[in-house]
Amino acid sequence: MRLRMPAAAVALAGALALVAGSAGAATAEPAPVAPKVDPVAWTPCNPDPSKPDPGIYDCAVYPVPLDYAHPNGEKIGIAMMRRRAADPAKRIGSLFLNPGGPGGSGYLWATTTRFEKRVTDSFDLVGFDPRGVARSNPLRCFTTAEDADAVFNRMTGVPVTAAEIDGTLAATRDYTTACGRNAGPLIEHMSTMNVVRDLDRMRQAVGDRQLTFAGFSYGTLIGATYANMYPGKVRAVIVDGNVDPQLRLHNGVEYDRQRAGGFELALDEYLRRCAAVGAPRCAFGAGDTRAKFDAIRDHLRTSPVTLPNGSVVTLSTFTGEVANALYAQTRQAPLARSLQALQQVISPAPAFGLAAEPQVPVAEAEALAVPAPHALREAPADTPYTSDDSYYGVNCQDKPYPSNPKVFANLARAWEIEAPTFGRYQAFDAPACATWPAPAREVERYAGPWNRHTANPLMVIGNLYDPATQYRFAQNMQRELDSAVLVTVDVIEHCAVGRSKALNALVTSYLVDQAVPAPGQVLKPDLDPFPAV
Repeated sequence: MRLRMPAAAVALAGALALVAGSAGAATAEPAPVAPKVDPVAWTPCNPDPSKPDPGIYDCAVYPVPLDYAHPNGEKIGIAMMRRRAADPAKRIGSLFLNPGGPGGSGYLWATTTRFEKRVTDSFDLVGFDPRGVARSNPLRCFTTAEDADAVFNRMTGVPVTAAEIDGTLAATRDYTTACGRNAGPLIEHMSTMNVVRDLDRMRQAVGDRQLTFAGFSYGTLIGATYANMYPGKVRAVIVDGNVDPQLRLHNGVEYDRQRAGGFELALDEYLRRCAAVGAPRCAFGAGDTRAKFDAIRDHLRTSPVTLPNGSVVTLSTFTGEVANALYAQTRQAPLARSLQALQQVISPAPAFGLAAEPQVPVAEAEALAVPAPHALREAPADTPYTSDDSYYGVNCQDKPYPSNPKVFANLARAWEIEAPTFGRYQAFDAPACATWPAPAREVERYAGPWNRHTANPLMVIGNLYDPATQYRFAQNMQRELDSAVLVTVDVIEHCAVGRSKALNALVTSYLVDQAVPAPGQVLKPDLDPFPAV
């Protein structure tokens, strides 16, 4: 469990000055070429033991140094899974995959179906959990689930009142104190720089002379960092759903402010497209969708809504679920039904001058709510804490922030002026980094340069309305890298590979044939978020 899903208008000048002053303090130069490493010891495994073993997967735990300043010292294990190339005669090498996060588990991404057959014929697909994540020596700030709940349950995802803000900041400080007490030495070595060092060792360990890699969301920072730490080792690197490396590694506050703007852009386009197709294709499409949405949000700022099943829609659950739905087209028609159902509960009479609006079952609104509690039951004492805290473990080491948590309440007030739905939401994603035990200003991390000449060009993919990593970030990624081509997809979604046949054809040619796409292409997705009914 983490504090909540990350989301981030005018940042306060004082906060920006604090951040800018610390930005370059811990920048590290690229690591020297790693010494010869042992090969991976693969063992056959079944990714889904509930089904017959397909006989095409292998697993391993690969040892890497905890601290690269002491490469012969303590080791930690990186959990890896590979899907062997379907056509050994055509095998080129390994395609390493990272789904983002930070803290996303990539282990089972060896089973992904995002790629065309020519890719799976030609490459071993290799998924892995980065250091501190899931199966790879998980970074844990608590020893029991009860201890974690005692802290997390005091936090509000989108705090508005003084009591909510004070309670959230106090609980966040307790969280980072627990991290310092329980996480162990790994907490000092979680930066993306160390993930990339691990990746280069794994590349050598599978026998590849150069790296073939696809990184999604935060995984794009892994790809960009690798390209600049090991530029001669780049064979083909795809970065999809891009961060802005320069901004992210030098000014966490401004990066988060622009993230909030990206979510707002995606929401605006979502509401526009919903209105354009109208009801019933988009269940929320009758009337002024923007005005209706804003009325729901503003109502929830002061008045949570209790649904017939007892579950409660709060500003926090509402904002988080709207953000989540913008990540994928398949969630956007259901979101429209949930919004329409919630409006029916809040305003039973026709609103905004409409004689009648389409009615949907009120139960649709439950997707925006906190689940109603079940019957009371006795929880066993000292339930093991099985989540990990790698999200902050990486973010707080990569992104420099002010050290005063109170700054974030001021940022929230400023940001929600230009990002009324997601400004406050994004501002309260980062307070943990203010008191993190091993912050960016004190650790070894890679913060540039980003323009080292690579052995082969990179492929950058950006969606016009990506909520989590706005299109501007993809444009900046392409400009900051020495040699990269940007391919654009006109879609409201986070990341695009596997969502467009036209894009996947370019991806396949790039990975298999090393054919760099022509620049300036704008592609369409395969699906319509509001299919005709």
